Amino acid sequence: MIYKRPAADRGRASFGWLLSRHSFSFGHYYDPEHMGLSVLRVINDDRVNPGAGFETHGHRDMEILSYVLDGTIEHRDSLGHTQRIEAGEFQIMSAGTGVLHSEYNASATEPLHFLQIWLLPNEKGVEPRYDQKAFEKRPGGTPILHPTEDGALRAHTDGRLWRYRGGEDWIFKPEGKKVYVHGVDGLITANGEIIGPGDGAAFDDATVEFKGDHHAEVLVFDLP
Repeated sequence: MIYKRPAADRGRASFGWLLSRHSFSFGHYYDPEHMGLSVLRVINDDRVNPGAGFETHGHRDMEILSYVLDGTIEHRDSLGHTQRIEAGEFQIMSAGTGVLHSEYNASATEPLHFLQIWLLPNEKGVEPRYDQKAFEKRPGGTPILHPTEDGALRAHTDGRLWRYRGGEDWIFKPEGKKVYVHGVDGLITANGEIIGPGDGAAFDDATVEFKGDHHAEVLVFDLP
């Protein structure tokens, strides 16, 4: 294992309408020891007040994945899309040549909780695109972002993403050289290390064995 980082050690940003925890350096939070891992650049754990959100802003040459844990995101962009991302859904945005978008809590009464994940692209200047999907919450490993696995979302990046849910042991053999695990819900063990919500752990060129109870969940990044 390269390292384990407890959730409480992450960076923190609070703007009244937004409470965000940063696994890696982002915005006003800078930690030279945590600048990302391989092509994984950002994991922000965002909680947004009812009716509030991120006003129109731009991105380019970045693969941005949103995973809604509770609530609903209302998304609008300069390509003319207006859509909602519901709890349990993943949305991938290839920013490519550039896109302007906004993200708001679609509810006037309920909070929004989602993960925002940035992955460096393997090709710059691509045409911006979006896709989104909800995946069956079955025990074991499920490919979420992968270039060849059936049913997975596609992106312009050499990183891959799997989701592990407890109830069934899972031995993960990465294609890449590094594995990063981010805790989402409950407690799981990864090669014997306990990982809870918001915890992160990095493994170097290793097979990782996951164990967890039903409803426990982690995201597993397979990185070059």
